[in-house]
Amino acid sequence: MTKFKLFYHKLTHWEYWPYQVLYFPVYFQYLYYVIRTQSFFFFNASNPTIKNGGFFMESKKEIYDLIPQEYYPKTIIVTPDESLETILQKLTSENINFPLIAKPDIGLRGTAVKKIHTTEELITYHKKAKFNILFQELIPYENEIGLFYVKLPNQSGKITGIVSKEFMIITGNGKNTIRELLNQDIRYVFQIKALEKEYNDKLNTVLKDRETINLVPYGNHCRGTKFVDASHEITPRMVESFNTICNQIDGFHFGRMDIMYNSYEDLAKGKNFQIVEINGAISEPTHMYDPKHTLLFGWKELTRHFHYMYLISKHNHKNGAKYLTFKQGIQEFKNHHKHYDRILEF
Repeated sequence: MTKFKLFYHKLTHWEYWPYQVLYFPVYFQYLYYVIRTQSFFFFNASNPTIKNGGFFMESKKEIYDLIPQEYYPKTIIVTPDESLETILQKLTSENINFPLIAKPDIGLRGTAVKKIHTTEELITYHKKAKFNILFQELIPYENEIGLFYVKLPNQSGKITGIVSKEFMIITGNGKNTIRELLNQDIRYVFQIKALEKEYNDKLNTVLKDRETINLVPYGNHCRGTKFVDASHEITPRMVESFNTICNQIDGFHFGRMDIMYNSYEDLAKGKNFQIVEINGAISEPTHMYDPKHTLLFGWKELTRHFHYMYLISKHNHKNGAKYLTFKQGIQEFKNHHKHYDRILEF
């Protein structure tokens, strides 16, 4: 596939556009809200118990600690200087077995998220990481969604959108290599360079007829997952269940919950699911990235949700939640970029 064809596909499919371009209308909306709140960092108050409201430098582990244990997978946090013996002891004490998921405690759009199968892979990951790591048990459910939850002032919470995630699952035909099969789907072609680093010569394997492999077992758009709008699955029963769940998460008012689940029927009843993670003020209404949606639809969803965040932040501020000062906010941005540089080196 030629470079021009890849470039043209990105140019004509807005889901691939850089966020700096995609968010153009939101910049004006943001400046308006800055004037109204007299704060450049008003969004800090959207989720008062989450660092910076979940906009930057928030710890996933600290957010997990807000969630009742039954709703998320067993997780340990490890620093770069901890010994292998200590890590294995922690895993054993929490009964976390291989395979497991490793990821940065403070993440960057799926960067450095990896499925770990053996102690040797764990050692390699830990030696390479210059950041705090979460090791997490594998969730037993196969399906994944992003569920956007908003709790506006003096109202019950509501689900404003659901995105279904179609993983990068390759099905063999007994003839073509994995690499050749990847080249048949332009969405996957964009991921080949990253997959080469992870799988090396395995991409030259020929899968048996109807044999499948999930090359990226976590639903991240930047890693090749297709996002499909499943907002039609929202029901009053599901809203009721998630109000019950989210009311147990202190200070959570706005954000997207990435969830692995068994079926929508069970999810609506609030059972047979686990929360992969909660994203706060930085959350996108990712159902907008469904290829069937127009750019205007995307802008409408972005500005709608940004307005919700503004209303929630302003209300929480009146009730005691603090906005970051300008000096504090600038320092947090500097910390944010330093940390992400460490992740990008991974």
